[in-house]
Amino acid sequence: MLTAGKRLAVFSIREGKGGSIWVRAGSAFVNKDGSLNVLLDVLPLDGKLHVREAADKRDGVQAAGGRFSSEPGLESGLVGGHS
Repeated sequence: MLTAGKRLAVFSIREGKGGSIWVRAGSAFVNKDGSLNVLLDVLPLDGKLHVREAADKRDGVQAAGGRFSSEPGLESGLVGGHS
C-alpha cells in the first residue's frame, strides 16, 4: 500500500539477450494526497518506467530473483525477470 512518506525505486527495464536488465533510474516519494514526486537520475531510452517499493540491494536481489549488474555511466540494476 502506498502511504505518505513511502520511498519508491524507479527502474528502466530493458530486454537483453540474457533476459531483462533492470537499471535504477531514480526514486519516487508518496505525498500526503497520494500523488507521487519522481526524481530521475537517467532518462529511459524507451520512455517506460517501473516503480516499486524501495529496498536495499540485498533485499532487491532476493525479491526479484536476479543479480545486480552495472554498466559504465549507469547505476547498478537487477538482471533477471520481474513479477
